[in-house]
Amino acid sequence: MKYRPFRSEKNPENETRRSEQEIAENKEVKIYFLPSLMTVGNLFCGFLALTKIVEADIASANFAAVIRQALCFILLACIFDALDGRVARMGGEESPFGRELDSLADLISFGAAPAFLVHRIVLEPVFRETPEIGWFVASIYLVCGALRLARFNCVAALPSHSSKPPSKDFVGFPIPAAAGLVASLTLFMLWFQDRDFVVGYWRYSLPFIMVFLSYMMVSNVRYPSFKHINLRTRTRKNSFIWIVVAALVIGGCMVMRRHVLPVLLPITFMSYLAYGLIRTWFDQKKSKKNTENTPENTSDNSNNSAHS
Repeated sequence: MKYRPFRSEKNPENETRRSEQEIAENKEVKIYFLPSLMTVGNLFCGFLALTKIVEADIASANFAAVIRQALCFILLACIFDALDGRVARMGGEESPFGRELDSLADLISFGAAPAFLVHRIVLEPVFRETPEIGWFVASIYLVCGALRLARFNCVAALPSHSSKPPSKDFVGFPIPAAAGLVASLTLFMLWFQDRDFVVGYWRYSLPFIMVFLSYMMVSNVRYPSFKHINLRTRTRKNSFIWIVVAALVIGGCMVMRRHVLPVLLPITFMSYLAYGLIRTWFDQKKSKKNTENTPENTSDNSNNSAHS
């Protein structure tokens, strides 16, 4: 009598787990060189800004010059941050690794550096006897910035089950724009002081602005991300025109940077901040008006007028 060897029946759960393990093993973290290089430039500028802020001595004669260098590094980090996402989208090279690296760099350049900047030039001298208050006010901005970045990463990682295209808006004020606003306002105050104008107590408004920006970062106010703007044109003539215009604008700003940038940059960032608030107000007003004009509300109003 022949005996057949015992064979266990296939378990679907085991097969599913095995296939998932094989897929996970075959997956590799995709790291794209050029977008990651831009993000590393962002991080490097944030580190240099922190270094300059630490080196700045309020009692020294070159205090304003060192702080101005730190502000330039923060604004340069904003440029790197704008370029890394644009380069990744143009090359179709967006990846979870790039998104996480970008958030880590943003937390240093646009979270820690501006918070430490305001603490150094305003909060530390004011709360010299009670430094804990200055630490707490500066940490509010840093914590809200971290929450803003964490929320953005969570929303970006969620699978899209809707047939509608993904929204092109940011939820909450972007942390690079918040850092750019703080840095540009500080740069404007230094420029204002260099022109022998009386600054007075204007610098003490920076902590209040920073707390307000902290709230705006974690709010639900929507801001345009400008991701839908396509820089690629179909004709070489349009491309050439855009290149010439961009070169003229950048060249003019570089030549007149000491007179134009300290005024132009705060206006730009403040206009972006105000745009989100104004658009939200108009959207709420419009939705309220549409709700009042619905058929149900119209019939209710007619019934009430009939009874009266």
